[in-house]
Amino acid sequence: MKNLLKIGALAILFIANVSCENDDQTIINPSGGPELLTPLTGSAYVLNPATASAEVTTLVWDHADYGVQTEINYEVEMALAGTDFATIYSGGTTNSRFYTYTHESLNAIALAAGLVPYTAGDLDVRIKSSLGTNGDVVAYSNVITITVTPYTTDLPKIAVPGNHQGWSPPTAPLMASSGFGQTNFEGYISLDGEFKFLRPKADGTFDWDGDSADWGDDGTFSGVLLNTGETNCTATAGYYWVKANTATLTYSITPITTWGIIGSATPGGWDSSTPMTYNPTTKKWSIVVTLVDGEYKFRSNNIWNAGSVQYNLGGFQADKVGDDYAGESMSYGGANLVVTAGTYLVELDLSNPRAYTYTLTPQ
Repeated sequence: MKNLLKIGALAILFIANVSCENDDQTIINPSGGPELLTPLTGSAYVLNPATASAEVTTLVWDHADYGVQTEINYEVEMALAGTDFATIYSGGTTNSRFYTYTHESLNAIALAAGLVPYTAGDLDVRIKSSLGTNGDVVAYSNVITITVTPYTTDLPKIAVPGNHQGWSPPTAPLMASSGFGQTNFEGYISLDGEFKFLRPKADGTFDWDGDSADWGDDGTFSGVLLNTGETNCTATAGYYWVKANTATLTYSITPITTWGIIGSATPGGWDSSTPMTYNPTTKKWSIVVTLVDGEYKFRSNNIWNAGSVQYNLGGFQADKVGDDYAGESMSYGGANLVVTAGTYLVELDLSNPRAYTYTLTPQ
């Protein structure tokens, strides 16, 4: 009995002690969330790829008040304006009370949120505060709205739907211009019968409906485009270098009978091209060939140029001496490519307009 009394007394003392300890615990509740001070609502930013790493703005906020001295976690949250943060895009996390954006970093968030390149759009911004590694005891700041004009480094593109692929715009091969605002589109495409040129819709997708526009032949089949009252362009089955200018309303289709390699490293030297074979499934030209130490380039139709048009591809940057340029975008009339002796699988990929690349795989 005495032992039972002792055990009971100890249990009562333990419960009382735990109760006292619980009474001493501090319950943390925020008495005030962070306050976003700058920038102000209505601030506008036009982002520029030429200054991608330069600072464009810094968010500054007052601290959240949790009533205790402790490190506070902050996260910048952004969303399309007027959506009440239905979809949140993280603008970064910090333990400081400021966050700096470069043109590049703010541009990435704006594009992820759905803003259209080169078009001003609004983003709502707020600061979320929390404590601990689990993000407990959350509080939010006031909301500001900023206007952002993002950019894209992707080249503008048009599609070429037609008989060669079942007249399906979403899966049509693409042509690219030389830069933003430029209308000189080109690409390498297998054509077979009638086709047209199609501009993307505002959301970047390709289809016949909505705000898209398409161009066809003026009916003379002399390389003149129309976008009203046009007829379908046409081509006999084959592989073509296709160009179209949607400002001057002109187009051309040049049959490409072959691509080959030529140069001191190749079997034919600089006198004749060694032909490659086209695979319509992979959309690559390829050859397994034994090369010697030396230089080479890619050449089409066994000619160097026709007037001012160059029919050879080389390294994009002529000042990079001794580079093999493998995997890099090439340019017409570019620098000679360099190779060491060996047997290689050489593949030329022209399926990405104006981003033409090749690979060299030892065999």
